[in-house]
Amino acid sequence: MRILGLMSNDDAVRAVVGEFLAALGKGDADLIAATFAEEIDWYVPGDQAQGWTGQRTRRDEVPAYFRTMWPIFVPGESETELKKILVDGPDAVILAQFTHTVQANRRRFSTPVAMHLTVENGKLVRMHLYEDTHLVAKSVGAAA
Repeated sequence: MRILGLMSNDDAVRAVVGEFLAALGKGDADLIAATFAEEIDWYVPGDQAQGWTGQRTRRDEVPAYFRTMWPIFVPGESETELKKILVDGPDAVILAQFTHTVQANRRRFSTPVAMHLTVENGKLVRMHLYEDTHLVAKSVGAAA
């Protein structure tokens, strides 16, 4: 039985992950950042020449990630296909597929992704993204 107003930890983590995904779907970098705690463990591997990869440690660094990356892709031609969201304690793993069209060369590519998120006190404190970084660099780099 569920008592109104009370959520299990898994429910609370799923709610924060849902807020993050909803903000991502709206394409609002500031709203996405608002789902994160002030201090974070953010890591997106890849070619540093891409400008959006690497580590971030503060919420106020999150919008720059999206504002640097989004213009690389054709607006309205990016898709995210969610496959599964797994929750265990404070951790969530999103399994998905990203598909983008590169603005400069119109090259369309898809990559499977896994995103490891951790929630503490109702905010995201970790976001590690795992994707085919070689494919991304090749697709985007071919635009240069």
